[in-house]
Amino acid sequence: MIQFTFKSLHACILSVAMVAAASTVLLPMTPATAQVRALPDFTDLVEQVGPSVVNIRTLEKVSPRQSQSGQMDPDMLEFFRRFGLPIPNIPNGPRQGPPPGHGQGPNQGEQPRGVGSGFILTPDGMIMTNAHVVDGADEVLVTLTDKREFKAKIIGADKRSDVAVVKIEATGLPAVKVGDVSRLKVGEWVMAIGSPFGLENSVTAGIVSAKQRDTGDYLPFIQTDVAINPGNSGGPLINMRGEVVGINSQIYSRSGGSMGISFSIPMDEAVRVSEQLRATGRVTRGRIGVQIEQVTKEVAESIGLGQPYGALVRGVETEGPADKAGVEAGDIIIKFDGKKVEKSSDLPRMVGSTKPGAKSTVTVFRRGASKDLTVTVAEIEPEKTAAKSPEKAPKAAESKITQTTGLELSELTDDAKKELRIKGGVQVTAASGPAARAGLREGDVIMAVANVTVTSVAGLEKVLTGLDKTKPINILFRRGEWAQYTMLRLNP
Repeated sequence: MIQFTFKSLHACILSVAMVAAASTVLLPMTPATAQVRALPDFTDLVEQVGPSVVNIRTLEKVSPRQSQSGQMDPDMLEFFRRFGLPIPNIPNGPRQGPPPGHGQGPNQGEQPRGVGSGFILTPDGMIMTNAHVVDGADEVLVTLTDKREFKAKIIGADKRSDVAVVKIEATGLPAVKVGDVSRLKVGEWVMAIGSPFGLENSVTAGIVSAKQRDTGDYLPFIQTDVAINPGNSGGPLINMRGEVVGINSQIYSRSGGSMGISFSIPMDEAVRVSEQLRATGRVTRGRIGVQIEQVTKEVAESIGLGQPYGALVRGVETEGPADKAGVEAGDIIIKFDGKKVEKSSDLPRMVGSTKPGAKSTVTVFRRGASKDLTVTVAEIEPEKTAAKSPEKAPKAAESKITQTTGLELSELTDDAKKELRIKGGVQVTAASGPAARAGLREGDVIMAVANVTVTSVAGLEKVLTGLDKTKPINILFRRGEWAQYTMLRLNP
């Protein structure tokens, strides 16, 4: 029989405590905790990719009336316009327009319009950015990290994907490496470089929050918690291998500032768009002519589909590609060219990436059974802008208006008036001479001349006839969503 004295029991307990303490010290060395990693160091990535990131500034021709006080700063206007915030009314001044600046002539000067970012695609000066960064710009200026500045030519811009390509005349530039988006994982560290609020070469970092995020836009986005602000638009999203995997494009915000929800265009989609822009200056996409909506759980169960997936066809365009193929309202498109349509928003992307003229197989679920149909994909209509009529208006013959003002004008269609929510106005189809010097350009809608409302080309000509040709004339015009004034000096 073994007996323990108090002394021996105390020694035993002490020995057990020491063993336990020793085990605790050794615990971090066990295989179960060997996966703990240190925080990443981005310094090498910044040195590697930083020289490939550029600052982009845009200029717009404006009139002296636009240079008065009470205008909104372009960076703040970018806040409101890009991120869905209401634009406040500015007392004693126009509702929007460029900030005050120094004019370069009696009629107008080139004033700062906005600031963004971009990155070098090729050593010979091809640069990728967002379409909204260069949209409406009369001049694009690109500044490299070595402080060299170049005037850039816009090769092409696609508003649907928000991708644009510009070109500068330079060689031997440090181009980025394009990464494989399919290898990108949720939770992976990523880094952004850009010019938030014009602060060049600012670096922020975070992780990938989600992939294939559907925000209602044409492309599925990469969601991250990287701090992105106005001015970061067009800059690269970079993985830990120093490869560009996305273009920083949007943020979700209630205040206009970063709230940890940022969206980037996947680089594989951006490259496909850029290749078309570089080849033809525009992007062609396919269409089949259907109106669709999401399939609900109730609908899926009631028709025997089981799980809710696919795109429910609400309507079919008469004599459109889908109509000719036999697609009917009420069908559910469950596959396109053999690829499963998980949700309704997948279908426009699948069709859009298909070359117009191609024959594709559409699998529909109709009255409890699947059916394959062959559809010939058509080309999607050219993108509409608020300043241009949906129909091509007839071009007016050269007249006294063209000779004295440099304006070529056409009547606005009823559809255009409805789209712009206006009752009158005439559309500028071309501008040269005095009109060009005043900053007018194709697509503008002239609403008033010398404070007289204009409803037709003949009416505009009548107003001009009674004016003193030696004095500047004020012109009220619409460009996109914005109305503004300019001063027109006629040819003698």
